[in-house]
Amino acid sequence: MQLSTTPTLQGATIAQYCGIVSSEAMLSVNIFHGFFANIRHLIGKRLCGYEVELHKARQIAFTKLQAQAEKLAADAVVGITIDYHVVGKNGSMLMLSLSGTAVKLG
Repeated sequence: MQLSTTPTLQGATIAQYCGIVSSEAMLSVNIFHGFFANIRHLIGKRLCGYEVELHKARQIAFTKLQAQAEKLAADAVVGITIDYHVVGKNGSMLMLSLSGTAVKLG
């Protein structure tokens, strides 16, 4: 399955639009736990622990997006948008959301 942020795939023809697919992944941003858990990973002003968690969230969201596209018998998802939102009481959660168009290639 090809996944792309572009509306088309180079060298491929879109034969059919199957529908819009989307997925979300949530991260808890507990400031005290996160701070103390990540302070030892502070390298060059980067919090590596948070980067690892964001990477995991992206993987989860893309896996869910691909599963939705496969249910539609799609070959690819194009025009994928990636958004991050702070939600919850006092911004305690980070939501990563993806959406795109599932397509069949010709």
